[in-house]
Order: sequence, then structure tokens, then C-alpha cells
Amino acid sequence: MSTDDASRRTPAKRARVTAWIVTLAISVPVALLLTWPQAFAAQRAPLIAQLIAFRAPLAVALALIAVIAAAVALRTRGWGIAATLALVLGAAAAANGGILLLRGSSTELPEADLTIASWNTQGGATAPSDVARLILEFDADVVSLPETDETASAEIARILAGEGVRMTPHTTRAQNEEYSWIPTSVLIAEDLGEYRVDTAAGSTPGLPSAVWRPVDGDGPTIVAAHPLPPLFESMGDWEAGLRWIADVCASPDVIVAGDLNATVDHLSGLGIDGALIGGCDDAALAASNGSGGTWPSDIPTWAASPIDHVLFGSAWTARGTQVVTRFRTGSDHRPIVAVLDAR
Repeated sequence: MSTDDASRRTPAKRARVTAWIVTLAISVPVALLLTWPQAFAAQRAPLIAQLIAFRAPLAVALALIAVIAAAVALRTRGWGIAATLALVLGAAAAANGGILLLRGSSTELPEADLTIASWNTQGGATAPSDVARLILEFDADVVSLPETDETASAEIARILAGEGVRMTPHTTRAQNEEYSWIPTSVLIAEDLGEYRVDTAAGSTPGLPSAVWRPVDGDGPTIVAAHPLPPLFESMGDWEAGLRWIADVCASPDVIVAGDLNATVDHLSGLGIDGALIGGCDDAALAASNGSGGTWPSDIPTWAASPIDHVLFGSAWTARGTQVVTRFRTGSDHRPIVAVLDAR
């Protein structure tokens, strides 16, 4: 090779090395951001919050891009940009899959002191008879029902009474006129005693949430929660809703159930003393079922987003949870059931 040939190739080689370095410098942080945004405190940032809500589809998408990049690298017989992308994005896909595996998919529901259920009924898309069937099948003590009104919750209680099961329905509505038509209801077993809403506790912004406390002071504090979804125009209210949940998770005996419009990734960083959010932990994560998704209901649970939750304070321990797949009655959410023991 002549000196002229060498001098011509040197700039081209430098350009390839520069392109490789730039690709590495961009792709590694992006891959980390799409795998563990908590490292950048970005789990509730716009776009990242929406993407990380679907870890399994995200892992599949990253894997497909990695395969395409690997094919390009093999075809060009080069180890530059395409190969770098294949390695980095392949690692990100594997890491997302590994996180889901670690969170588990156990669906066992052993006997326990309390059974808690939550089902966003999508404004009446789920019939009261189906909610009653869920309660009877799992012998639920508390059922949080976002988007369920007074009429539907009373009908559920009536059906249950006909089966010898006594539950008291409660409903809360938003003070904001924009959302006043979207209520949140809860049914509480009469065996737990009389409950009254704590008006001083307030609500999540927008969509209604509420705190119910036992009148005689003996029993768990029950929270039915439904913060706004993380739409780009409502990110601030969404995060404020999650912080409200963190605040009501202050007492050890609290149990929170509902459509939180957030996964455990989004809740990260809101806890105290090692808890996930406030003083609460997530029942599904604690019971090795953190990968089962509840929304939307028309895709498999492994691909769905786990945004419906049962949270519990330090006075409780989670024995098991289950995303119920056999109740397909129109709602875009699947119900979740959790069993808790008092410590």
C-alpha cells in the first residue's frame, strides 16, 4: 500500500471511530434510561413514564431493533454503528426481561386474614352481577371500584345480600365539575365494622379518591384511589395524585386499592424507610407477582401494564395476588385480588 493510500484511509478510519464513539455515547444512556430510569430520577418524566409502563412490549421492541442492527452488521461485515446498536439494545432488552422475571408471576392465593380486590369497571362496562361474582368467588372483604357509581355499587351490595354476604357501599365524587361524572366506589364487609369517609384527607387531583376509617377505631384504614393517568397534558396532576397516595400511606394499618395509573417503576422514589410509596409496599411485588399486567384487558397479562394495585402498610404482609383473567365483561381493566395477613 502506497503512502497516498494510507493517508486517504486514515481520515476515513478516524471518521468510523468517531461515529462508533458517538453511537456508544448516545445509545448506552438511552438504553439505561429505557431499562432503569430510576438511575436518572426520570421514571415520572414525560415519554419515559409512558414507555416504561409497558416493559414487556418495550423489551420486545428493543430486541427486534437489536436483531435488525445485527443483521445489518453481518451483511456489511462491519463492527461499527450497527454492531454497537445490536449489542447495547440487545442488552437493554435482556435487562428489561430480567426485571420482569425477577418481579415474578406467581398467582397463588393462600388463606389469609383479609382479601382485597380492585376493579376499574370503566363507567359501567362491567355489570354489577359480574363484580358480585368476583366478590363471592374470592370471598373479598374490601373491593375498590374506580368508575363505579352509587347505583351500581348499591346493586352489587343487593346481589351479595341475596347470597348472604353483607357489604356496605360507599361512593366518592370529584369536586371538580370536569370529573364529577367519574366516581369511585368501595364496598366494605360489614364484619369489619362501620366505616366513615375522612373528608380531611382530601383526594387525588381530578379523579376522585378517598380515605375511609373505622368509626370505632378498630380495623384497617381503607383507601380507594384513582389518580389521573400520565397524559402529557396532566403529568403534574398525575404526579400530585401519586404523592397524595404516599401521604395517606403514613399509618401502618392502611390498605390502598385501585387503579393507580402507575406501575411500581413510577412509584419508585416516593417511599420512606425502605417502603415503595409512603410507608406502603405493593402486594403484587411482595408476593412475586409483579409482572402481571391489568390494562388493557384485550392483550395478554404478560404484555399489559400493571397499573392496578393493592398497597399495604407495615401492619400487614402480602401472601399472594392474582390478576383475574376469566372475567372478560367489557372493562378495559382486569381485576386484581390480593390476600393479606396482619403481622
